[in-house]
Amino acid sequence: MPGWYVPDRTPEVAAFWAAYRAAAGLDHDRYDVVAHGHTPAIADALAALILAGAKRATASLARDYGPGKAPRPAPGDHVLVVDGSGRPTCIWQTTEVTVGPFAGVTDDFAWVEGEGDRSRATWLANHREFFGWQAERDGFVLTDDEPVVFERFRMVWPTPDP
Repeated sequence: MPGWYVPDRTPEVAAFWAAYRAAAGLDHDRYDVVAHGHTPAIADALAALILAGAKRATASLARDYGPGKAPRPAPGDHVLVVDGSGRPTCIWQTTEVTVGPFAGVTDDFAWVEGEGDRSRATWLANHREFFGWQAERDGFVLTDDEPVVFERFRMVWPTPDP
């Protein structure tokens, strides 16, 4: 889930997690902190889509995970989402993870990811921009065959999905 920066576990983030952990009766502190997109404005917009219930999926490049990098998301994982200023907004729990080619995104996944008009064409355009930015930053060429991690989730805090 790498984006434009990797947020810290600030005291505000830790307090947000602690409130969820107590309410959910969890006995661990295993969670990632994520800001989506590659600008603060995009992070704000995507956090708002999650809070509104429109966004229940996300995608990242498979090359971002593995030895020496973050572990690949898995069902049951928790993610604490921060906005463009690093303020905590919500926590989700991963429900499904699949890997496939960039251009293999389905209409259903694009709809569940909830961005723009929720079409596959818009998903491809938006993610070609973001993954293209990442490719330029990291020195690789983005192709339609690039492996992508397609992740679905349910929001668990502050207001859990039914």
